[in-house]
Amino acid sequence: MTGKLRVFINGFGRIGRTLLRQILEDDARADVEIVGINDIAPLETCIYLLRYDSVYGTLSVPVTTGANQVTIGAKTIPFTREPDLRALDLRGVDVVLECTGKVKERQFAKAGIDAGARNVLISGPSKAAERTVVLGANEQELGDARIISNASCTTNAIAPLLRTIDLGLGISRAHVTTIHCYTGSQPTVDQPGASLERSRAAAVSMIPTSTSAADQLFNILPEFCDRLSVAAVRVPCISVSAIDATLQLVEQPEGSGVEFLREAFAGSALVGLCDDPCVSTDFRGRPESLVIALPETQEIEHRQLRVFGWYDNEWGFSARMLDMASRIAHRCG
Repeated sequence: MTGKLRVFINGFGRIGRTLLRQILEDDARADVEIVGINDIAPLETCIYLLRYDSVYGTLSVPVTTGANQVTIGAKTIPFTREPDLRALDLRGVDVVLECTGKVKERQFAKAGIDAGARNVLISGPSKAAERTVVLGANEQELGDARIISNASCTTNAIAPLLRTIDLGLGISRAHVTTIHCYTGSQPTVDQPGASLERSRAAAVSMIPTSTSAADQLFNILPEFCDRLSVAAVRVPCISVSAIDATLQLVEQPEGSGVEFLREAFAGSALVGLCDDPCVSTDFRGRPESLVIALPETQEIEHRQLRVFGWYDNEWGFSARMLDMASRIAHRCG
């Protein structure tokens, strides 16, 4: 690939709009060019939700709409409402950022490639993907796959942490609980759902539930299949989630657990470190996959380590989507 990274956003929901905001607001994304946006919802609705966001606030860049297009600042982007990407001409697109959340079949996943795009990156777990790749965990397995899943926000938070500590000290067994904000998959009032707990109103209760991150982690880090358990609790917060990990170590750190974490993740763009006693809202808009809260680190006889960390499940995940898209495109030359 030469020149700018040319991406096409398919699905303009939470992740699709967050991707666009990052490209607009982060100078480090100046090499990314959005060549088109596709969503079946009306253009006016999509742009209203881009302009006014309940989590990230009002967009600072002026936005106007025209016939099948949106102008953001000085940039005009085509906007289509095509349910089947194969009806579009996507030749010249390096990566389709597949953000509909509906990719369950390979035929749907490869629609962007059938339309002429070089690659498709799915913003979530998908069995239709050729590979599931998490930066900091198994990016060496990307290979020549053209349909890639970026896994989930929680998987991106946990996998680099486990891999790094396992390589450095060894982990004999581990349990991780994700404390996750509510999402659009939960009801706002009690109503029948996929499980009894998930049938309850999202913004009222803490809700114990399962997480897809478990299966994804075993796929990405198969060596953990017999030594890791994962649980989840959905909590009534609109953004920013956390993980609480208890790790039984094979080797004792030379210094303290905090010293090991400082050294292991010094300068990392994927896993950050925080020395201050912060709360969830302090991490809104952070681009890391995980930010370890060092004051929460606990040790028992140097062989049991408790690690607590925060992650903006939308902003951080979208940052990894763009990083992965760049890696995919440059891999292809």
